[in-house]
Amino acid sequence: MTSSIKLVMFSLSLCVSTLAFAQKERLHYFPLDKVKLLDSPFKKAQEVNKKYILEMDVDRLLAPYMKDAGVTWEAENYGNWENTGLDGHIGGHYLSALAMLYASSGDVEIKERLDYMIAQLKLAQDKNGNGYLGGVPDGQKIWEEIRAGKIKAGGFSLNDRWVPLYNIHKIYAGLRDAYLIAGVDEAKDMLVDLTDWFAELTKDFSDEQFQEILISEHGGLNEVFADLAEITNDQRYLVLARKMSHREIMDPLAQGKDQLTGKHANTQIPKVIGFQRIAQLDESAEWNNAAEYFWENVTNQRSISIGGNSVREHFHGTDDFSPMLSSDQGPETCNTYNMMRLSEKLFESAPDRKYIDFYERAMYNHILSSQHPEHGGFVYFTPMRPNHYRVYSQPHENFWCCVGSGLENHTKYGQVIYANQENDLFVNLFIPSELNWSDKGVRLIQQTNFPYEESTTLTFDHKGKKDFNLKIRYPSWVERGSLKVKINGKEQPITLASDGYVLLNRKWKKGDQVQVLLPMKTKVEYLADGSPWGSFVHGPIVLAAETGTDELKGLIADDSRMGHVASGRMHPIYQTDILNKVELNEMPQKQADGFRFLLAENSFHNRKEALNLMPFYELHDSRYQVYWPILDVEEVESFRESLKSKDELMLRLERMTLDKVAAGEQQPESEHDFRDVSSKTGQIDGRFWRSTSTSFQYTLKNPANEGATLRVTYLPVQSGKPFHVLVNGEVIAKEQISSKDEALIIDKDYDISGLDQDTLEVKFESVDGEETAPVHFIRVLKSVGKIK
Repeated sequence: MTSSIKLVMFSLSLCVSTLAFAQKERLHYFPLDKVKLLDSPFKKAQEVNKKYILEMDVDRLLAPYMKDAGVTWEAENYGNWENTGLDGHIGGHYLSALAMLYASSGDVEIKERLDYMIAQLKLAQDKNGNGYLGGVPDGQKIWEEIRAGKIKAGGFSLNDRWVPLYNIHKIYAGLRDAYLIAGVDEAKDMLVDLTDWFAELTKDFSDEQFQEILISEHGGLNEVFADLAEITNDQRYLVLARKMSHREIMDPLAQGKDQLTGKHANTQIPKVIGFQRIAQLDESAEWNNAAEYFWENVTNQRSISIGGNSVREHFHGTDDFSPMLSSDQGPETCNTYNMMRLSEKLFESAPDRKYIDFYERAMYNHILSSQHPEHGGFVYFTPMRPNHYRVYSQPHENFWCCVGSGLENHTKYGQVIYANQENDLFVNLFIPSELNWSDKGVRLIQQTNFPYEESTTLTFDHKGKKDFNLKIRYPSWVERGSLKVKINGKEQPITLASDGYVLLNRKWKKGDQVQVLLPMKTKVEYLADGSPWGSFVHGPIVLAAETGTDELKGLIADDSRMGHVASGRMHPIYQTDILNKVELNEMPQKQADGFRFLLAENSFHNRKEALNLMPFYELHDSRYQVYWPILDVEEVESFRESLKSKDELMLRLERMTLDKVAAGEQQPESEHDFRDVSSKTGQIDGRFWRSTSTSFQYTLKNPANEGATLRVTYLPVQSGKPFHVLVNGEVIAKEQISSKDEALIIDKDYDISGLDQDTLEVKFESVDGEETAPVHFIRVLKSVGKIK
């Protein structure tokens, strides 16, 4: 199919979905208290999560809010991200998690924590006296600067603070969830007061000023304001939601233009959730189309088999997934958390099984795998580099963004199992559970051992006869014609609706039983860039291999700024096993002992033994492999050489590196005390950079004074201007970068062997106000040696 035909078909599908969205009542998910999880990996994950939640100290989570408001408070902030600039962000997530867990479980202890937290936050808000509530360090000062129109916005900063709008979005969302999900009425009043504070703060802003502050990461503030518009039926909040929507992202998406490569992934996804939420309220085709185009692009062109996306937090090019396979920082859990939320919103507006197919894939293979099944630690990055591993958090040590979303992820597995729209009951997911559809007087019990068994059984247990449509998802992983449905033992003809659901209509009564047979097959899914790397998927379940437990450095993270990265030794990629494309006609065979598969040795080039595969979500505390190259015999040697030449250089360089910082990337810069007078960032072909017409600087480590060389990697400019490179206040080079050839990067090595200091303040300073060359990467090396 040509790209032009695809574009026309996609445009037509947008028109159809938008029409359906406008003409029919919006679908609704059941409240979490109406869906009870029964025994399953999801019920276990919820219980493990509860222990993690209860282990955390609420008073320490509250400390940033109380201290910012001037309330006397004995407890100290937690450390890690909670006292280095993002103070208070976990408190908002925690509030949401408590609300969801209480609704899901009815647990009294959780409700007591929720009520206590709301009461203390109300004290802080009242003490502030203007509706404001936040833990942003020195927050009162920054908001007054903003009110006065003094705006200095960068991608990950606003007025020299670490993403304060993103930070306060978490408490906005926490208050909303406390009200909407847990029914805490006081939270609604607090949310209204906090939103009114923001509306008053920005009341004199021009559209240009709104767009300027939105350069800085701001979470899903537009979504929360739209939610409040519906809660209060006050259109002022919908106007504010529109103003707080980033047109730089919105406009290209609405036009079907892909400008996502190089962008920080989880900065964009919450914005798009907000676009769709606004579209739900004012039936805007433009905003709905932007959200749907984004979803299609990310899920079909930028995601991997487990449902995750991005490398080092950023979208790589759709035509090159090689960074996904080489980096120790693979898909970020927060991204998948938010892509699932976007899927929920799109399904609400125009039900289609594709949204739930993605949701299911991401839920099993990324979200469920991102929690340790015993101690409950959360995963930030899930590397796809062969033979690498994941790192898990600790309750009192680690407060990354993926800890915040992780607290929420495992409280709401009941969220999407069922839904209703007018007289239709949707069965979306095959998870053991009980549904109480109280509005219709319907009670449904789903019993299943899926995916370990290829079926599910739905039993009705209510009084009287209830006339409604039962709609059961026909998953895309079940071959056409293979799904079978029996009602009370009698096989039924399959009527497949346009939304991808099997439609069953009758007057349902107590004891009626619906059996659904869901045969699964194993297949290979290749990366979307057309490269020969493939993973095995059985039904919706991604299979992986355990590859060893050697050198799992930092498996349980410490409280260091970058403790979420698996920094142990990276095994050479070129040594990975390669599958024989010709012999792979036979997929891995399922074994009798549970959900285990055997990949025969003759499926590989030069492997002497079979390989055991298992569901990725069951694999923990080990190195692993999800993707393998799949090649014909004549391709193997040149492929290995290509991998070796690239990967060996990178591994040698890593072994020589004492410290490093990637310019223009949020986490590395925050870790290295980034400071600037003024600067700007960008990316070229996925390579990030920072430049300045004044100065910017970082602090790097030089342990045991071993540093011999400072290597700075620049991106080329056609006509470079001179600038200074300083270390600890001394000019070590007057540099001028100018490239007239087609070099992608330019490495410059500076001798620092004479320095005997264990920290190096590396500064780039403009000469005469001229723009410096774009700085891409900085390393402190033990020696230069022969790297190239």
